[in-house]
Amino acid sequence: MTTPNKPTLHPRNRHQGRYDFPQLIKSSPELGRFMITNPHGKPSIDFANPEAVRVFNRALLKAQYGIQHWDIPADYLCPPIPGRADYLHGLADLLATDNGGEIPRGAMIQALDVGVGANCIYPLLGHVDYRWRFLGSDIDPVALGAAKAIVQANGLGKVISLRQQGNARQILAGLLKSDERFDVTLCNPPFHASRDEATRGSQRKWRALGKADPKRKLPVLNFGGQNNELWCEGGEIRFVSQLVNESVALGQQVLWFSSLVSKASNLPGIEAALNKASAVEHRVLEMGQGQKQSRLVAWTFQTPQARAAWRQLRWTKPAP
Repeated sequence: MTTPNKPTLHPRNRHQGRYDFPQLIKSSPELGRFMITNPHGKPSIDFANPEAVRVFNRALLKAQYGIQHWDIPADYLCPPIPGRADYLHGLADLLATDNGGEIPRGAMIQALDVGVGANCIYPLLGHVDYRWRFLGSDIDPVALGAAKAIVQANGLGKVISLRQQGNARQILAGLLKSDERFDVTLCNPPFHASRDEATRGSQRKWRALGKADPKRKLPVLNFGGQNNELWCEGGEIRFVSQLVNESVALGQQVLWFSSLVSKASNLPGIEAALNKASAVEHRVLEMGQGQKQSRLVAWTFQTPQARAAWRQLRWTKPAP
């Protein structure tokens, strides 16, 4: 029996192979004080140290993407950048299937990041790699304030907009204006179903990193995260199912909806929700980074003919 190859980083991902720490330190000298030698004798950082991870992300964004200013409040989610980039590359490939195999680039593509967070990572990466425009939504005003500071500090106010979802019980409902159109939406949903489950998950991460600290009542989350970023009632399956249900009303305003799905066991329930919502088409794209496996689920309420008309109207430049 042949074991299938595990998914690896997307070929267009900038983060292939080992990190070039000397180059990262050259662009961001502050990273130097967090450097360690790992058990294999290679330079690294302590990925169990939240401050080290935050400074590392700042260095990575500066060196690889030209993002000069990036910071987040303490205890907010500090995302692993390679995996976030993979999601965007997967979406670019998805849009290419409706564009004759060519990735649509530039300001004509409008993306909606549902739950943009304080880190604003998807709009930053998506604009640098594909020059797309973004609207980021969130229920947390503190997160939006931090994201706004990042956008303004990097002079990206014309291509990245932010909006608060005023009803914390809603995801898409009531968020968009009737005349707005989006080519794609993306979402990194809360993973856990409760605070206790999130705590157990972080404990497993600590054990894997060999950094368990019995003195703490709650282990430090090396990538941080507020409650609404890490867990919600019903967990990932309930959140994504609600996202699917609310997407129905916006089926003609959005070409493709999408969400990350961390647990493969949630796929049957999500696909059942998509069938119940009468999605015209849905796709599952597997992704992988090291030992972590994930996938994105994308769906549309538009027929191939309607998608072709959308492309003609929004993506085709008029002849001179």
